[in-house]
Amino acid sequence: MIVETLTVGAVQANCYLIGCEKTGAGIIIDPGDEAARILQAVQSRKLKIGHILLTHAHFDHFMAAKAVVEATGAPLALHPDDLPLLQTGGGATAFGLPIPPIPAPEIRLAEGDVIPCGTLNFRVLHTPGHAPGHVCFFEPEQGAIFVGDVLFAGSIGRTDLPGGSYETLMDSIAHKLMTLPDDTVVYPGHGPATTIGAERVGNPFL
Repeated sequence: MIVETLTVGAVQANCYLIGCEKTGAGIIIDPGDEAARILQAVQSRKLKIGHILLTHAHFDHFMAAKAVVEATGAPLALHPDDLPLLQTGGGATAFGLPIPPIPAPEIRLAEGDVIPCGTLNFRVLHTPGHAPGHVCFFEPEQGAIFVGDVLFAGSIGRTDLPGGSYETLMDSIAHKLMTLPDDTVVYPGHGPATTIGAERVGNPFL
């Protein structure tokens, strides 16, 4: 599995370009900003993008979505519980930013959905708490999960934004993430990758 991490935008969010080495199929997770850079990485890898996936609808995870959707022709996917957040700009105005152009999601994600990418298959886990429609994308054969802003290396997602809930977030982490194997690689929405096992024993919030 190809995993390229592109740290983009003013708040340094992680956009992930994922590819199937056997087929050249690709997906993009959280195109947060710098569309030209994301598209250049797609071209360099010679990937055919089949889906553009949002873990949630905070602005720093979708600012480049419109340009990337238009350039690739791939459908945008989001959990419906985050549609209101997307439609109101993902909190951009609270940071003094203009509301970015917002493409309408063509795919409404749900718990248990499987997103194919060549020989890879990403299972959707609904993990609310940071945002109502937050989801993670788990590839069990590769032992990798893309967790957005639910879990970080040594930290957890903030819950003080509209729609956030500390109790809900901790429940999502306990029942959706900490049940995964310790060697599962965790790719967060900000900061470095980690593993479930490392966070189980070393994360002070857990």
